[in-house]
Amino acid sequence: MQAFQQLFERHHRKVYSLVWRLAGDSDTAHDLTQEVFIKLWDALGSFRGESKFSTWLHTVATRVAISEMRKQKRWRQDVSLTDDSNYAANLEQQESADLGELDKLIKRLPEQMRWVFVLHCIEGLRHDEVAEELGIAVGTSKAQVHRARTLLEEWLSDE
Repeated sequence: MQAFQQLFERHHRKVYSLVWRLAGDSDTAHDLTQEVFIKLWDALGSFRGESKFSTWLHTVATRVAISEMRKQKRWRQDVSLTDDSNYAANLEQQESADLGELDKLIKRLPEQMRWVFVLHCIEGLRHDEVAEELGIAVGTSKAQVHRARTLLEEWLSDE
């Protein structure tokens, strides 16, 4: 238990940062970070040491976060809770003064494009790794990174 506590203390900020960028809001990121460490606790025995622990943890965190966000998206669509005007207002309220401009703009990207951009450009995964992680084609990953960069450049030049 003490060793797991040390793992949590050493890695929770990195996990939170990753899932915050993937999710785009702090409440979801807090929930997903907890979920990642719950899954990590369950899966710890399966770590074979073939890669660095941090690499394995990154994979677990990415898979848990994206899987949970997909479930939430399906749930929201099923119960039709999303009111576009309320959604936009909630996004504005969630903006915090400590977010960098780039993070604010990344948050505006469409969901899957944001995931691809974060995993490739910020987390450093290769396009084939991103494609495998998200279940998309390598070409789709490349195209979405290109489109995300174009959008971010446009938004930056507008501001």
